[in-house]
Amino acid sequence: MSHPQSYEILLIPQFTDAKGADAPGTGRTIRSAVVEATGATGESGYPRYAGEGMVADIDPATHTVEAILVDGSELDYGLTVRISEKPVPEGVPDSHVPENSVRESNTDG
Repeated sequence: MSHPQSYEILLIPQFTDAKGADAPGTGRTIRSAVVEATGATGESGYPRYAGEGMVADIDPATHTVEAILVDGSELDYGLTVRISEKPVPEGVPDSHVPENSVRESNTDG
């Protein structure tokens, strides 16, 4: 199976309601990075990608981030990760990114 050579990772605040359930919608992207395949396999067993301060193990079959470090630290609580196979060009506002080009991840932090 051929793995994508790069992804764009988006860090987005995940809002919850008073009961702790996910609230409708998410916040705006607070940070993004383009990560490239390193050729290594991460501790999770999935291909490792790195770039711009982020290191992630990504399952290429499901497009799920299985593990992520941001500037060498685990993901802060309250943040969620989305990825896109094809990086969105710099300067393109979130409102112009097609919704189907961004995939949700199951990373809890």
